[in-house]
Amino acid sequence: MFFKLTDEQLMIQSMVREFSRKVVAPTAAERDQTKEFPAENFKKMGELGLMGMMVPVEYGGEGTDTVSYVLALSEIAYSCASTAVVMSVHNSIVCESIRRYGNEEQKQKFLPSMTSAEIIGAFALTEPHAGSDPVSQLTTAVRDGDYYVLNGTKRFITSGKNGGLVIVTAKTDEAKRHKGISAFIVERDTPGLIVGHTEDKMGLRASDTTDLIFEDCRVSAENLLGKEGDGFKIAMTALDGGRIGISAQSVGVAQAALDAAVKYAKGRDQFGKKISKFQGLRWIVADMATEIEAARQLMFSAAAMKDRGEKYTLQASIAKLFASEMVNRVTGKALQMHGGYGFTKDYPVERFYRDARVFTIYEGTSEIQRVVISNQIFKDKRKP
Repeated sequence: MFFKLTDEQLMIQSMVREFSRKVVAPTAAERDQTKEFPAENFKKMGELGLMGMMVPVEYGGEGTDTVSYVLALSEIAYSCASTAVVMSVHNSIVCESIRRYGNEEQKQKFLPSMTSAEIIGAFALTEPHAGSDPVSQLTTAVRDGDYYVLNGTKRFITSGKNGGLVIVTAKTDEAKRHKGISAFIVERDTPGLIVGHTEDKMGLRASDTTDLIFEDCRVSAENLLGKEGDGFKIAMTALDGGRIGISAQSVGVAQAALDAAVKYAKGRDQFGKKISKFQGLRWIVADMATEIEAARQLMFSAAAMKDRGEKYTLQASIAKLFASEMVNRVTGKALQMHGGYGFTKDYPVERFYRDARVFTIYEGTSEIQRVVISNQIFKDKRKP
C-alpha cells in the first residue's frame, strides 16, 4: 500500500475489517437470496460510528476524514456489497449534504438519528425519463404558504423503502432550468410520499431499490435544504462524494474476488498439480492485483483531495470510472478462474460478479464520467 496511512486510519481499518468478517459476511449470501434488508447490522454499524463517519461529533458523528471513511467502506463492501451501497448513500450523499448545506436546526434535527442508524438516508434525483440529465426531471415543488407541495415520481432510489428520510430534488422554477431546481428533506411518514415499485435486481439484492411517488406531498418550508435553486448544486456536490464511495465499494468487492480466486487456485488440482502453479493463471492474478492497487490509489487520491478542501470533481470521476470498470474485469476473471464452479452459487464469485455490474451505471455511468473528466480537463486553464 503506497498511500501512507496514519495510526488512527489503520486502527479504523482493522476494527471495521474484523466487524465485517465476523458480523456482515456470514449472512451475506443468504441475504442475497432472501433480499432481506440488514437492519440489525446497520444498528450495530451505528453503534460503531460507521453511519456518520464524517459528521461532526457535536451532531453525533465521528468526525473522521474521508480516507478513514473509504477504508471502512471498502471493508464492508468486501463482505457485502448490498450493505456497502446503503452505507455509501447514507454517508457520502445524505449525511454529507445535510452537513454541508443544512441549517443548524436541520443538522440538530436529522443528523443524530442518522448517525445512530435510527433512520437510514436516501437520495432521490433520478426519474423515469431523467437519469444522467437531471434538468429534464419533471418533479415539481410549488410554494403554498409555509409548505411546498411536491408532485412527481423518482426511480431507482436506494433505500427507498427502508429509508427514514429522503433528500428530493424538484423544480421550483421551470424557466431557470438547472438553477430552478431545489432540494428538500422529506421524512418517511410525510403524507403524499408513496413507496412504489421495488426493483428485482441482478445484484445488490439485500439493498432495496424503489420508485418514490409524490402526490400532493406537503413538505414544510423548514425542510428546504439550502436555498431555492440550490438543488442542482447540492446534487452535483453530493455525487462527487458518492463517486468516491463507489470507488471504495469497487475496491472492496474486487479484493474479495481476488482473494476468493487465489484461495480456489491453491486448492484446485488439474493435470497433476495445483492450478496456482500454471504461469498463465499466475499472470492473470498479477494483472488483477495491479488493477486493484491502481484503483485503490486513485480512491485515496480523491479522498485526500476532499480532506484537504481542494476541488475534487475530476479526481472523483477518474477514481469512479477506473475502479468501477476495474471491478467488472476482476470479478469476471475471478469467475473464469473457478471454471464451471464460478457459475454456481456454491462459490461467492458469482455474487461478486453480479454485484459489481451496476457500479459502472449508478451515480453517473462510465460514459458520463468521461464527459465530466473531459469537461474538467478542457476548462482547466492550467492544462497545456
